Amino acid sequence: MPNRLLSLLSDIERAIIANDPSPDEGTWDTMRLINFHQGLARLTLSVKLPAGTTSVRGTILLQHFTLADDTQCVKANLTWQGVENACTYAIYAKPLVNWNLEASQIAIKWLDGRVPVTEEVAISDSQAATPPLLSATG
Repeated sequence: MPNRLLSLLSDIERAIIANDPSPDEGTWDTMRLINFHQGLARLTLSVKLPAGTTSVRGTILLQHFTLADDTQCVKANLTWQGVENACTYAIYAKPLVNWNLEASQIAIKWLDGRVPVTEEVAISDSQAATPPLLSATG
């Protein structure tokens, strides 16, 4: 399974680059760190911008472990620069698991979450004064 960790990390990296080949008109700059003994792999994702600067975008941390029932599992922890929320994605090694599809799903989740939602919703004074449960029950 340790080789799966490296190939999964590579598949995720390729999927991110394929889904967004020119982020902010720059190029992806990635760095991989892998510790087979600990079952850990990390992909740090940055973008080299046309101005010559590099902008860190986030990381994907993979952790391989064996569950109590002897099932193999890989957990992906997705984080983004400047965003406090993280996302966890688990893959259980079953006979029919499609590792390429799982890598694509992780890449899509990471790409979807990298831009924080900063949209504000205006609340009128009458909505702010009414407790939500009272307005829902009438």
